[in-house]
Amino acid sequence: MPTPSPFDAPRQILTDDLLTTIRSRAAGYDRENSFFTDDLADLKAAGYLQAMVPQHLGGAGLTLREAAREQARLAGAAPATALAVNMHHVWVGVARFLHERGDDSLDWLLEETAHGEVFGFGYSEAGNDLVLLGSRTEARPDGEGGYAFHGTKIFTSNSPGWTRLGVMGLDDVTDPDDPRVVHAFVTRDGGGFEIKDDWDTLGMRASQSCTTVLDGAHAPADRVLRRIAPGPSLDPYVLGIFTSFEILLASVYLGIADRALALAVETVGRRSSMKTGKAYSQDPDIRWRIGTAALALDGLWPQLDMVAGEVDAQVDKGAGFFRSTAGLKVRVTETARQVVDEAIRCSGGSTYFNRSELGRLYRDVLAGIFHPSDDESAHSTVAQSVLGPLDD
Repeated sequence: MPTPSPFDAPRQILTDDLLTTIRSRAAGYDRENSFFTDDLADLKAAGYLQAMVPQHLGGAGLTLREAAREQARLAGAAPATALAVNMHHVWVGVARFLHERGDDSLDWLLEETAHGEVFGFGYSEAGNDLVLLGSRTEARPDGEGGYAFHGTKIFTSNSPGWTRLGVMGLDDVTDPDDPRVVHAFVTRDGGGFEIKDDWDTLGMRASQSCTTVLDGAHAPADRVLRRIAPGPSLDPYVLGIFTSFEILLASVYLGIADRALALAVETVGRRSSMKTGKAYSQDPDIRWRIGTAALALDGLWPQLDMVAGEVDAQVDKGAGFFRSTAGLKVRVTETARQVVDEAIRCSGGSTYFNRSELGRLYRDVLAGIFHPSDDESAHSTVAQSVLGPLDD
């Protein structure tokens, strides 16, 4: 198969009609703080959850770049739906990353995805700024190679919908002198967890990213993927998580920004000034704001394509992937907030009402600052890649 080029037109699964239908539900889900049940059913029926599963394993075989482009389109219709589905796509992306590099340890995930399983991401923990490098959750060995997990996970997107949950925890029991971060998967029907009904947020409401309390959720030996020493790691599994998560997350916020700009252009063409009698699209100040937003947005698409394209082409960047993908995520989420802000400034006071789509995008885009890598950790990562590590 030829190496994909960032200049190739990306293949699409989501039809315009499907996106229109999904967009029509977004305001209702947000208003009612309800799960995107009908969206998920439609996305499943369209084969979207199998987008990145290789064709020979029953999927559509989209590349990471193509999936990122599709996620941006979905986010333009319904940001919270895209964010929740994103966490499933991340796991498929990790499995694809390993599969393409000759590691079949997650091929079962690709096969289960092809058969309809939905994967969730149960990694985030309150106060854990180590993210993948450590955990507050206990991973208790069962003596047979499996683990029972005890701890609290926050921001567990797609809480009502996942059937398989990726989790991590610290095993400091097997060898206290050599603790290990254990990465594994538990099943919904296996029990040992409680999902709290606590998702009442400013934005991204339909994602229903509820707190998950693990109280003995068990992963058998064949679903334990890695036991990695705490701290920085170039294990392909860690690289796969980091690259897939950051790239696909960035695509969601890029889609929000793209939609906000389109709404602003539509609005300023429709509204007119009582002072001049002309459409606001003819106002020099408004044109400057629209131009500023468009210039900022134009710089993000090539970076998304390039970084995702390097993963697809299996470029061996090693630790360089941490810099490029963390930088992409921070640049996109920060710029997306600026673009939405400019769009609102151009569009008038009606955007302050809950019925306004732009007002909803303003709330949704704010969530970007809370996902890893945050601004501080990304700057630290980039500084280390340029300056080297801090002195002891």
